[in-house]
Amino acid sequence: MGVKGLNQLIKEHSPGAYREFQLKNLFGRKVAIDASMCLYQFLIAVRQSDGQQLTNEDGETTSHLSGMFYRTIRLVEHNIKPVFVFDGKPPVLKGGELEKRLLKREEAQKQLDLIKDDGTVADVLKYEKRLVRASREQNEDAKKLLKLMGIPYINAPCEAEAQCAELARGGKVFAAASEDMDTLCYEPPYLLRHLTFAEARKMPIDQIAYSDAMAGLDMTKEQFIDLCILLGCDYCETIKGVGPVTAYKLIKQHGSLDKIVEFIKENPDKTKYKLPENWPYDEARQLFLNPEVTKASDVSFKWVEPDVDGLIEFMVRQKGFSEDRIRSGAEKLKKGLKSGVQGRLDGFFSVVPKAASPNDKKRKDDSKNSKSNKKTKRK
Repeated sequence: MGVKGLNQLIKEHSPGAYREFQLKNLFGRKVAIDASMCLYQFLIAVRQSDGQQLTNEDGETTSHLSGMFYRTIRLVEHNIKPVFVFDGKPPVLKGGELEKRLLKREEAQKQLDLIKDDGTVADVLKYEKRLVRASREQNEDAKKLLKLMGIPYINAPCEAEAQCAELARGGKVFAAASEDMDTLCYEPPYLLRHLTFAEARKMPIDQIAYSDAMAGLDMTKEQFIDLCILLGCDYCETIKGVGPVTAYKLIKQHGSLDKIVEFIKENPDKTKYKLPENWPYDEARQLFLNPEVTKASDVSFKWVEPDVDGLIEFMVRQKGFSEDRIRSGAEKLKKGLKSGVQGRLDGFFSVVPKAASPNDKKRKDDSKNSKSNKKTKRK
């Protein structure tokens, strides 16, 4: 779901934390990508001219495969090495949010049934998109495709964005890539947004530097997590009436969610805010502070040449894609992965103060004496 209003808050208080890039500016980078978020994007965005999802002759949806194949190739062509991370089992606390999403899909289906015969195309598409979710089969299809492409993937034990952040913190990759702003709660050095968007959308890639964001907000990690819980996360409700500006003000004023809760409970006449019943904010906080992840040091992955014959069998014969286009894409992959990732200049050079040698000190002293003598002569 992400954290409502967090993007704007960081831009307002930490404008220096944001940088905009084109894909070419990220050459030479290894990036951990939230695969579950990508699949959802592809199912929403990759459609036919009439707005319907791509399907094969058997009526099986293939939008997710098309998006994963062609947009991954685009990354590799720009000398970016992606590793995709898939969600594992959701934490128990997330069950309420998942139930809400299910109810919303059921409501969308009811509305779609009501208008399917006389509704506008726009209305039908609106409700169809609300029904979208990546199925277990579609996730497995995506993993099979990535393996055939020679692109590594990881099954996270729990939340994919937490695992992406762990890989970035551990130095396995440069950044975590996800549209969910709550990825920042897991301290990735950098968060990339819009990385897998279609080029036709002409959306620049946003890079958010975690340390700069915290400096601008003037918050500790714990305070930032408390802010995100106040703004709204996947694990618990929010305090009704508390928006981004108020949430930020409350954290700055009281210092923590515990103090805010204490203030509201002890001063019912001085505040209009009412706490949700049995509010599990501390449990939510612990999920952010101690996420279930596989340590970066225990993870290994590599990029290999694509299995062209396997791609033809899977994508062409089983899924109905054009053989010419799949072979062409495989050649681009082979070329990009075979050549390897070009080294970035900032990976080779760093500015280090030069240690002064005895001769440097003597020249400096001689220069000072020379200047002093000139001043004496002028006097």
